[in-house]
Amino acid sequence: MVGNGGREHTLLWKLKADSPSAEFFATQPNGGMAALAEGVEIAPGDTEALAGWAAARSIDLTVVGPEAPLAAGIADRFRNKGLPVFGPSAAAARIESSKSYAKELMRGAGVPTADFRVFRELAAAQDYIREQGAPIVIKASGLAAGKGAIVCDREEEALQAVREMLEDFRFGEAGREVVVEECMRGEELSVFVLTDGREFLTLLPSQDHKRVGEGDTGPNTGGLGAYAPVSLVNPGLMQEVEERVLLPTLRALESDGSAFQGLLYAGLMLTHEGPKVVEFNCRFGDPETQAILPLLASSLLEPMATIAEGGSVSDLTARWHSGGAVTTVLASQGYPGSYEKGKPIHLPPSLADDPNLFVFQAGTRSSGDGLVTSGGRVLAVTGIGDSLADASRKSLVGADAVEFEGKYFRTDIGWREFARDEAGRP
Repeated sequence: MVGNGGREHTLLWKLKADSPSAEFFATQPNGGMAALAEGVEIAPGDTEALAGWAAARSIDLTVVGPEAPLAAGIADRFRNKGLPVFGPSAAAARIESSKSYAKELMRGAGVPTADFRVFRELAAAQDYIREQGAPIVIKASGLAAGKGAIVCDREEEALQAVREMLEDFRFGEAGREVVVEECMRGEELSVFVLTDGREFLTLLPSQDHKRVGEGDTGPNTGGLGAYAPVSLVNPGLMQEVEERVLLPTLRALESDGSAFQGLLYAGLMLTHEGPKVVEFNCRFGDPETQAILPLLASSLLEPMATIAEGGSVSDLTARWHSGGAVTTVLASQGYPGSYEKGKPIHLPPSLADDPNLFVFQAGTRSSGDGLVTSGGRVLAVTGIGDSLADASRKSLVGADAVEFEGKYFRTDIGWREFARDEAGRP
């Protein structure tokens, strides 16, 4: 397992459940992963060293969690050594690592998305913003750890955002090119597909909460919670997503010589004109993975291994547990801005006694004195219930029980779903 965040802990947990007798290894594992896998003290981004290590040990399957190693070509290095790896090539990973590439690809393939322009020069970007007005969205084209998209309700905010990216280099190289696009309105939906490049296996759609504040207010984060399933999703909507978004995108990547093999994540906006793409990612989402995988009754290992070995997923299906899942992320005080690390964490033993409660660790590490915080998003608590309301209660009880100084979490994950319940749907 390449990576050591909450997504990787969850993937490792599921793969371990799928194959309890297998031997697992993880790169610089966090405090939760260390109990499931033997640690490999090679950084997730050291692609050459990891490929050599895996080749020396004849590793059967490597799963790459984060986007940065994929963008750096880790899957290419592994395949060149004849090693089965789950994750797209660097060329295919441009669907995430270059928002300008993704937008141009969608434009060429006729995939519905927001109108946009790409800029490298500040004056031209600001002229365009003044011409378009607000609300408007400013995005760093490169990888910015989920924080490079800024929704600007006022023109002044947008002008400042592009200045910070193109002149102050707020996001470094990731922001040297920016995408300025129309602000779409509606609810967001995360759709994951396991794909061999042509065929795909769709996982349970979910909805995440990127804003730091209750009611989806404040700055964007990497994600402070997620839930599944989403009641807005029906067979007709999914058919539209598959036919208008997923299939043409996969075909366009293949035609571009960048066939995508791995997990393709479509972040959608459900607008009054139908689903439109907000962004694509080349890997599992975090924290959606923590909500989706506990509901997956069938194997994740089987389709992953099939794709990594060059096979087809056309005959594979996914089975799901009934009920719902709600994931609450516990963050360090100050996130997504600056925050302190090294705060002791107390996980009550009673949390492990509930089979419908899961604690997935992210920004944690083991020290001589026990578990301490090491990141902005520290851990995620997922509750499973017969209903989303029941799952939410379990998640919040677990979130309350975890202790560390400066702990912050939202109490309203899934609030739109609950509002629909109260309003009598839809």
